[in-house]
Amino acid sequence: MKLYDELYGKWKKEVENAEIEDLPPDFYSRIADYLKRLKEEGRMLDKHTIKARLLKNEVKNVKHMIQELIQVRHEKIVRKLADGEKIPFNVLTTEEKEIYTGSSSFTEARKAFVKDILRGHISRKDIKKHKRVVLRFLKKVPAIVGVDMKTYGPFNAEDVAPLPSENAKILVKRRLAERVEI
Repeated sequence: MKLYDELYGKWKKEVENAEIEDLPPDFYSRIADYLKRLKEEGRMLDKHTIKARLLKNEVKNVKHMIQELIQVRHEKIVRKLADGEKIPFNVLTTEEKEIYTGSSSFTEARKAFVKDILRGHISRKDIKKHKRVVLRFLKKVPAIVGVDMKTYGPFNAEDVAPLPSENAKILVKRRLAERVEI
């Protein structure tokens, strides 16, 4: 099956259904490679040919579908977290699992992830892992420096983000946030 057709099918199912759809663990890395190959092929062609124009439209469509797919999945995951539901990790890709248990806020991580895919690659970050706890903020909280020396926030009421467990305990104790079980 051509990757374009697979992407189209996954995108269509995700947009049409309320639940988070199952994606293969390597889905985004394969799409990133596919997009990279399309761009390389486009650079080799005369821009005035029909094939070049078709390839340009294919790249445009792939970018649109991947951006919307990631956005819709992100919204579904955040909605589940805000409702106190568990994220079904078995339907997430390898990269999504990293994002939703990683060190930065979900929105920032998702934006960086989309940018990487649209450039045609996925970066793997080897960072020291600190145990994270997902919190839902109850009040506005200014930016804080975590025990891992990274800046988190600022956060508004109802924001959801993973923080190092040591910092999370303090925020929960002060009733600024509550723990979200994943």
